[in-house]
This record gives sequence, structure tokens and C-alpha cells, in this order.
Amino acid sequence: MSLCCRPITHMKSVSFLFCIHNHQPVGNFAHVFHEGFTRCYDPFLAILEKHPGIKTTLHFSGPLLEWLEAEQPEFLQRIRNLVKRGQVELLGGGFYEPIFSILRERDARGQIQMMTDFLQEKCAVSPKGIWLAERVWEPALPRLIAQSGLSYTLLDSTHFLYAGLSPEQIHGYYVTEKDGFPLSLFPIDMTLRYTIPFQQPEKTIEYLLYRASDGEGVAVTYGDDGEKFGMWPGTYSCVYENGWLESFFTLLEKNQKNIRMETFSEYLHSHRPQGRIYLPTLSYEEMMEWALPADAIVRYEEMNDTLRNLQLKDKYTAFIRGGYWNNFLVKYPESNLMHKKMLLVSEQLEQWENTAKKRTRNGTAAARRELYRGQCNCAYWHGLFGGIYLNYLRHAIYEHLITAEKIIDSSAHSKGPWVSYRVFDLDRDLSDEVLISGSSFNAYFAPHYGGSLFELDFKPRSFNLSNIMSRKMEAYHRKLKLPESPGSTPHEGEQPLSIHHISKIKTKGVQDNLFYDWFRRNSFLDHFLGEMTTLENFSRCQYTERGDFINQPYQVEQIKKWDSRPAVSMILSRNGFVWEQDGQVPIMVRKHFVCNDESREIEASYSIKNAGNRPVALWFGVEFNFTLLAGNDPLRYYLFPAQGERWALNSSGPVMQVEQFEMKDEWTGLGLKLHLSPAAAVWRFPLETVSQSEDGLEKTYQGSSLLTHWKITLNQNQEKNFSITLRLYEFPGKAPGSNEDADVH
Repeated sequence: MSLCCRPITHMKSVSFLFCIHNHQPVGNFAHVFHEGFTRCYDPFLAILEKHPGIKTTLHFSGPLLEWLEAEQPEFLQRIRNLVKRGQVELLGGGFYEPIFSILRERDARGQIQMMTDFLQEKCAVSPKGIWLAERVWEPALPRLIAQSGLSYTLLDSTHFLYAGLSPEQIHGYYVTEKDGFPLSLFPIDMTLRYTIPFQQPEKTIEYLLYRASDGEGVAVTYGDDGEKFGMWPGTYSCVYENGWLESFFTLLEKNQKNIRMETFSEYLHSHRPQGRIYLPTLSYEEMMEWALPADAIVRYEEMNDTLRNLQLKDKYTAFIRGGYWNNFLVKYPESNLMHKKMLLVSEQLEQWENTAKKRTRNGTAAARRELYRGQCNCAYWHGLFGGIYLNYLRHAIYEHLITAEKIIDSSAHSKGPWVSYRVFDLDRDLSDEVLISGSSFNAYFAPHYGGSLFELDFKPRSFNLSNIMSRKMEAYHRKLKLPESPGSTPHEGEQPLSIHHISKIKTKGVQDNLFYDWFRRNSFLDHFLGEMTTLENFSRCQYTERGDFINQPYQVEQIKKWDSRPAVSMILSRNGFVWEQDGQVPIMVRKHFVCNDESREIEASYSIKNAGNRPVALWFGVEFNFTLLAGNDPLRYYLFPAQGERWALNSSGPVMQVEQFEMKDEWTGLGLKLHLSPAAAVWRFPLETVSQSEDGLEKTYQGSSLLTHWKITLNQNQEKNFSITLRLYEFPGKAPGSNEDADVH
């Protein structure tokens, strides 16, 4: 043992407040939960139980608690025992780990109360503190948290630097308030975030002794992800097989005269705050960088590099910060659509709860839990981990929101087909959307964006087939143009690198997939192609678009509900142009949609009219983008009956003279069939993004893009008609429970 780790004789001391946050997102694979338990949560607790002198504060998110209750109930009893003997304090939080800044206040309160109720019932404890997901702070939070019966939270030291404090002032805790409701704030020490467990435990002990003081009240807080202790690359070997955690706890016990282990509640009870503080809206440093637009991240990194080279970074870092978490809703329109769908379901639930009778109270509780699951933060943003780029996480959000919606619908509609529509500004961009809903599907249209379909939900399977991620430029794509650092991964026997410092390529050839979409990948997008367009350049979004229809507004001529059957009719039109070499030709596109809940069909009747004074040759196409989640699963495929062929959903190719084809998912038990009249040529290709994950840069299947297209010639005032019928259907699937509707009674 080094000299720095020997107990010192004088009475300098420091309180070490040690907090571990454990989380798995809603929708993560079962094997990941199991891996987390065996490689992280269970061995950590086992070593903690062997060291009764080590006090820690633990936070488990709701998705993980539910898994533990179902799969490892004795683990919760072990936690309860540690709480009872005063070794562990449990933190509250939003049960399904939401970002409070994007929730309606009633939902934020409900999420906090759900966690409090769970801890009281299962662990016999009422939490006094709260874990804020991703430490996203807003000045209004003290009132919300304090009114929920909680008295403190943990934030990064970065938060306090941006309020003007010097590093020497950041210790212990500070107090803030909103509307007179106080809240205590503990600053998480940034140095410890990068040393634990990525440097030898002696380094952390040395740092804690360095922070010790002759006076009372000095406390250093550590709070970070429990997955660092076993699940991050290289950490299981280091932390457990090589004994890092055992050594760390042993050293803390040997230095207990100078390093006091306390829980946050114990420290609050015996020490006064360092002072009053009001913090700006922010999160930890890396998160604020990730929230910036991609081109702004490049400039931000260049500025930091410049300051570092001038040796000015530490001096001015307190005055330099990135973006605001909520701007992920701007950076990723797909995140915004999920968020606004969540708000819509929340509003629907509130209306139902306000009118629900006692016999339906159980139903409202079930719908509320599904809504809260749809608020889990991980699928709404992207940084170091895949986040929004992981289609199964987005799918889980929609699955729970649609299930909540089905429960609410069951109270308003009798069994059997029904249909309704609503015209309002769903995504809050000051342009109205048209939301058509029935017992079997939701069809959401954006008249102002090409008259396109941006959400298609098949309710019997709680499945959003339009859950597509467009291909976007990310700042880290620049790494693909640079040689990989030879030191990007640790050698055997070395300490693991922090995941923030690991840079590698997971998918070979990923640099060949850097294509970016200039329009949103909706469906019923209307194209007029240039004569040099090929499947290859179209799939790369590097073709010539002759028309001005794709992302431009259509007029809603008519929308009405049919009397004779459960169907809604809607007519959209646009007077636009097609560019010729010698000028523009006015073209009118009119599309008449009939959404029929009984037949589970969307029928689109197209009329293309030449409004010019000369003939025009046109290459007209209608684009569709759908996902069945897995691109190379043999249970999910294209079926072209006339050709007698099945193709994987991540395959590319043309098919000529197609009258009908299908996308089929035998696992889930759902299918989508398209009928084309007249017969059309069909191009198909996968939409694959290049995104960053803990394992490196990887290619991820997002969905399948289809272009049905025809070549026509129109004389002056001549029009041509096309029809496309999209039908959804279900059948017994192979996934457990996939052939059973959710219980909505």
C-alpha cells in the first residue's frame, strides 16, 4: 500500500457521500437485465454486504425494480436488510426514469409518488432524496420535489460552476428554493466520476484525503451509474475479477478516521448548508454538448480544443456550456413526435380520470402505468449510448403509449369498429395535423408536410409501423474519416478506460453508409423524379427531385366521417410545379384518402393533372417507409406473390409490374399489404443509420423504404389516376402473447 493510503494521525477529515444509480430502460432486452444483475448489481451488493462499515446511497429505476421483483425477489429483501441496519439509504425519483422538464406536472408528481409507494411497500422506507434522470435541472423543480415530500437531490459540480462558484467552494451541499419551497443540492465531484473505477483505488483515497479539512462539514459526493461497476467495457474484469471494489472498500475502512462514510440524510441532519444558490437550466457537461445541433458540436469541440491549447480551458470553463436538454426535441424530430404523442395520451387520460366512475378506476391505473412507461427518457435522446437510434427502445415507448390509448378507448367506445378524427396542432409547430383513429389503427397525417402519413399504429399489436429514424449527420461521424487511435481500448491487465474515452468502429464498412436525408421519411410522399434517377442514388438521397411536393403544404379540401360505415374521408391537394430544362410546368396533385376501420384499410386515390399549356413527361412515385424492427430476421420479410419471392427487409432491389406485395412479421403476427393500380415498378431498400454506442460506431437498421413509381406523359389539362390501398391484418404470431390483445377491460 502506498504511503498516501496509510491512516494519518492528525484529525483532518472528510465525509464521503457515495451514491450508485442503477437503471435499465423500458424496452431493453431481457438478457440485458439478466446480464446487469449477474455482472453488476448482484456482485456489487455481495461485496457491500461484506463491508458493514461502507455506507452508500442506492437508486434503482422503476423498470429495474419491476424486473428484480419478478425475477430476483430475494435481492429486494437483501436491500431491505441493508436499509434496516443503516448501511444503505434509498433514493426516490420518477419511477420510469423520465426527464421532468418534458412532462406535464401531474405526470411528474405521479411518477415520483409511484416510486415512493413502491419503496414504502417493498423496502419499508420512505425516501428523503430524489435521483434526477440525467441530472437535468430546471429552476422550477424545487417546488415540485419539495411538495412531493423529498428534501434533496444530487447534481453535477458543473451545475455549481455555471452558477459562478469556484471549484474550492463546491463541497457539502447548498440550498435553493422555488416559490418558498427549499431543496438541498449535493454537488457530484467530477474528478471522482472519472477516477472511479477507472483508476487504482489508491488514487481515489489520495484524492479524498487531499480534500480533507481540519474544520467540520467538508463532504465530497460521488454519484454515477452502477453499470460502471461491471457492465461498461472492461469493468467486470477490473472491478470484480481483479478485486478493484474489494480493495476500494477495504481502503475506505482502513482510513475511516479521516474518511467518514455517511448517507446523505445523515449528513443533512448534522451539517448546515454551505449557502444559498440558484442554478441555471442545465445538465452535466457531456449532455449539454450532445444536446447541441451536430454542426454546433463541431464548433464547440474546436473552441474547447483551442482553449486547452492556450491553457485557458480550466480558467474559463465555468462560462462555456452547450445546449439545453429539451432541444433534443428539435435535433431529432422523431423525439418530438414521440413526446407529443405522449402528451396527447396524457391529456386523454386526464380527461378520462376526471369522468371515470368507480368501476373503471382500475382501468385508469393501468392506463397511467402504461403512460408512465412511455415517458422513460432513454429513447428520447442520444449521446454516448444508442438512445433514440435503438429502434426497440422507441418501439417500447410507442407500444406502451398505444396500449394506454387502447385502455382509454375502451371506456369511450363499444366493442367493434369505430372511427373518429381530430384536426389540431399535435406537434406544436403552429400547423394542424389530422389524426384519424379507430379500433384497429391510428393514421396521423401532416397536410403541411407533403400531405404525408407520419404515424400508422396497428392497435391490436400496439405497433407503430412508422417508427422510422431518418439518417442525420452527427458530429462524431468525423471520426470515420480519421485513423482509429491505437490506444482506444485498454490492453489486458490495464485499468479500463472511461467509456467517454473509447473510440472504435463496431460495424465494418460503416463509413460507406454516411448518407443523410433532406426530408422526413414519412409515407405517401409524392415524388417527381429526374430522368437520371437510379435505385442507388435515390436510396442515398443523392438524386434529382423535379417536383416541389415532398415537404411542402397540401390544402385540406374536405374531411368528413361517413354515415354508412366506420370510415373517414379526406381530400388533400397541392398546386405545385415540376421543373423542366426550359422552365416550370404547373402540376396539380390531388389525393383522396379513405380510412376504413372495419376493413383496416387506407385507400388513396391519386389524380395527377397537367395544368400547363404543353405536354409533359413525368416520372411519378409515391414513397412509403415502414418498420417491422428487424431487417435480417427470417420471420420478417417482403412477400411479392407474383414473383413468388421472399426478401429480407434489409434487402435492396427493383421489382417490375407489381400489383400487390406485403411486409409480414410472423414473430409479432401482423402484416401490411399494398395493392397498386395500375401495376407499378417498386424499389426497396433499407434505411440504416450510423450511430454511436458503448461498443463503438455501428450501423443500425431503422426501417424499410419503398418507392412505387410510374412513367407517364400528360397533355395539356390531362390527368392520370392511380390508386393505392394499404391494408393491415393480424394472425397468430410466434412471440409469447403476440396473438393476444392487451387487456383493456
